Amino acid sequence: MEGTPITNKNHINMRKFVYIFVLCTLTICALMGCKNEPETLVGNVPDPAWTFPAEHDYTSSMTAVVKVDLPASYPELAKDFVLTGKDRLAAFSGSTCMGVASPKDSLFYLYIAPQTSFSGEVTLRYYSAHYKNLFEAENTFTFANDSRLGTVAEPFTPQWKVSR
Repeated sequence: MEGTPITNKNHINMRKFVYIFVLCTLTICALMGCKNEPETLVGNVPDPAWTFPAEHDYTSSMTAVVKVDLPASYPELAKDFVLTGKDRLAAFSGSTCMGVASPKDSLFYLYIAPQTSFSGEVTLRYYSAHYKNLFEAENTFTFANDSRLGTVAEPFTPQWKVSR
């Protein structure tokens, strides 16, 4: 019987080849911008019942001036983006709402107040009445008492992802 016998060395070389192949594929995907993007931004989500907490720590608050720019996050899918008076922006710590705002002059002026003393991370969630969908800011920010995030001249403009 002729041919090359299967050896442990051949098996190791094949494993190296598969490892390098997978690594190259992932690298190419990352460089080409492979994302898990939705096919559409349109959803069927009803207006969320976010409410500002009735009881909150009156000695602890911060404000944020936020601009929602969905076309920056989804250049192809959000070409028809329109901010409406029914849109909502809310600040959360986990599932606890710490503030809600509606747009005014194309910006959200968000007052953030925790229910108790708090110094953790804040997540922004945005409801688009135009798309009937929820979005979440890709990055959180740290709550800092008596501080401000963004200004009218330079609003905080996070990147958004469709909330799933």
